[in-house]
Amino acid sequence: MRRSGRRAWSASAHTRATLGVVFHRDGPTFFELMQQALSSTERGYDLIAPKFDRTPFRTPEPVVEAMVSAIGGPGSVGAGLDVCCGTGAVLRRLRPLCRERAVGLDMSEGMLAEARRRLGEGGGPARLELVRGDALALPFDGEFDVVVSAGAFGHILREDEDRFVAGVARALRPGGRFVFATAERPSAASASYWVLRGFNAVMRVRNALIRPPFIMYYLTFLWPDVRPLLECHGLRPEASAPFAEGPLARARIVVAHKAR
Repeated sequence: MRRSGRRAWSASAHTRATLGVVFHRDGPTFFELMQQALSSTERGYDLIAPKFDRTPFRTPEPVVEAMVSAIGGPGSVGAGLDVCCGTGAVLRRLRPLCRERAVGLDMSEGMLAEARRRLGEGGGPARLELVRGDALALPFDGEFDVVVSAGAFGHILREDEDRFVAGVARALRPGGRFVFATAERPSAASASYWVLRGFNAVMRVRNALIRPPFIMYYLTFLWPDVRPLLECHGLRPEASAPFAEGPLARARIVVAHKAR
């Protein structure tokens, strides 16, 4: 099953929304969100795409900035790939870093259409490519110096994480880097931990009763839990220092290097 991203990127982001962050007045209505929740993952994001960036679920800008800073300066890489690029929040910042090509892949044609509209012309010398595809079957082999992803991991079932990481490792050139945003697991004594566990339980019931499923879970692909999986596929990961205290305190930017 295909997965797609640039969604509610971490436990912290969803906790803020769950505990009362108000949607932008031009964001999706309650009815539109219910339509999304009752659709398949792909169809759900097609429906919400035009308003997605006016929800609390997009990747926070400080996280995007930290990811870009971890990669390097303008023109510092040859080719970059944003897996599950959504509306292009990270791809827009990745493109000026690339000399050759900047590729965004997503399963949702609606999200790609928004990325295409928002990115437009210009933005650096690299050729921009937007590809509709499956994050679990990346159609690339040794083509990229950097692969990035933010917000996608909740759309990847735990049993599919190995396929996902294998595809990323295959897409990288020797010496390339997988740069992604994730979070540390919240304390089991915290309110956010139980809010997110509750959300996951509701989604499991929804997916058991309604077809097609809408795959969106939290507390997935967390640091340092993912270290062994990355290392299994020849990627050597290093995590950033903690963010400042506040809603992003558990956020981590991980840079995983592929051997030369």
